[in-house]
Amino acid sequence: MSLKARKRWSLVLLLVWLPIWIVIAVTLMNWLDATFGRMPIWAEVPVYIFLAFAWAIPFRHVFRGIGRGE
Repeated sequence: MSLKARKRWSLVLLLVWLPIWIVIAVTLMNWLDATFGRMPIWAEVPVYIFLAFAWAIPFRHVFRGIGRGE
């Protein structure tokens, strides 16, 4: 994939996929809260950290080298 195409895809991912992922993550945490009750903070923080990075893992090849010049 060319650098120009990766830049376009990275913009689409940030503007479209990231807000969708945020809705999915909040829905998941609300479901966990409703089903099992509020988790202790020591268990909740790692889940939020995982969710913060999990959205980008499948797309790391798209984001690799985007900040470099052509």
